[in-house]
Amino acid sequence: MLQPPFAHDTLKGHTAVVCGSTQGIGHAAAHQLAAMGASVVLVARNEEKLQHAVKNLAQAHSQHSWIKADFGIPEEVDALVEQLKDKKVSILVNNTGGPASGKITTAKADEFIAAFNNHLITNHKITLAVMASMKQGGYGRIINVISTSVKQPLPNLGVSNTIRGAVASWAKTMANELGAFGITVNNVLPGATATQRLENIIAGKAASTGLDTEVVSHEMSKEIPAGRFAKPEEIAYAIGFLASPYAAYINGINLPVDGGRTSSL
Repeated sequence: MLQPPFAHDTLKGHTAVVCGSTQGIGHAAAHQLAAMGASVVLVARNEEKLQHAVKNLAQAHSQHSWIKADFGIPEEVDALVEQLKDKKVSILVNNTGGPASGKITTAKADEFIAAFNNHLITNHKITLAVMASMKQGGYGRIINVISTSVKQPLPNLGVSNTIRGAVASWAKTMANELGAFGITVNNVLPGATATQRLENIIAGKAASTGLDTEVVSHEMSKEIPAGRFAKPEEIAYAIGFLASPYAAYINGINLPVDGGRTSSL
């Protein structure tokens, strides 16, 4: 794992909620924010993985905790919201595993509805739950991990392209309304990142084309000017910066972290 580039006390005294924090980008983000001194509340659907993850976070200046919540179960989301209302949260990382791959022409209406609830509605509920404490403290960082598809729709990700765009517009609107309170709302747009989701996408492409997964992986990496997939920690560095006081005047943006793959500026 790469070494955290920020001072270990940059976020001392802050409490961060990180969703999807037992694997991939969310897991890396939790480690990054903990290394910067924040107390981290890990949120995910697997209790055993949460317990393991929280034990491995840096403990120098802070205490960490976890809350089990499956975003596909509305009752668990509502229970999470009630617990977060009692915490003095100043940093929120909205991060949820993306919808399954597939063409938009074959997508069912239920797939859009489920993705809309898991991403936009859940983000909204959690944000409303922590908004009051951010306003009271005069400091808030809401960071949404979305996708470069908000700038350039990606092939065979019809539902994801649609819902990610909705979340980006929601975030920009929220940024406009919360900026006056010292709260920023920004989107991090990861490119192809070495996570389980990328493995699933590669496997899906291999199955549909009849090619070997190594061939598919090689072809995908060739589309990236950097010539490789991102490490989860590299996405987490961007999240750490946006969560810090250094990013106080950055609000309402989409930040691609994609090795240059996205064609648009």
